[in-house]
Amino acid sequence: MKNKLSDLNDHLFAQIERLGDEELTDEQIEKEAKRADAIVSVADQIIKNADLQLKAATLLAGHGYHFAPHLANIAPDAAPRQIGDGK
Repeated sequence: MKNKLSDLNDHLFAQIERLGDEELTDEQIEKEAKRADAIVSVADQIIKNADLQLKAATLLAGHGYHFAPHLANIAPDAAPRQIGDGK
């Protein structure tokens, strides 16, 4: 399954909509609030991971590809790919 940061954005806004549902009971609001806390926790980790990948890509762009072998272990998506490699 492939997910993008735009998908995360959609999930966060969907949760905001659920929290704003005026027909929820107090019990349902409490349940949605706990769910929101869990979503935010996971979202924070996803964002931190994306930030690390961006920093790795910036390092490559600024200092050349001799860092690429080391970055492949840290942020595989930031490592350079051959054109037409299908990824």
